[in-house]
Amino acid sequence: MSNVIEQAVNALSEKMAGAGFDGSAKFSIEGEGSVIVDANGVRASDEDAEVTLIATAETFQDIMAGALDPTSAFMSGKLRIEGDMGTAMRLSGVL
Repeated sequence: MSNVIEQAVNALSEKMAGAGFDGSAKFSIEGEGSVIVDANGVRASDEDAEVTLIATAETFQDIMAGALDPTSAFMSGKLRIEGDMGTAMRLSGVL
């Protein structure tokens, strides 16, 4: 597992601590790999999910650090979303 994916798993686990998520989302970090968030928690995986959020490592890190709002990242084209937009919106409420 790459350092970027390991950091992503840790950052998402911290953000999700104590919060339940009843959907499934995949964060695909270009050139690095993928992270799944679902009812079972956060883990490095490339399995199918209801929604996939695609970004560069830099954009993902900015979102996790609070330096970039996910909605702004999406509107500016830095974050692409494939799949169920409703699930993406529910996820943004948890993060």
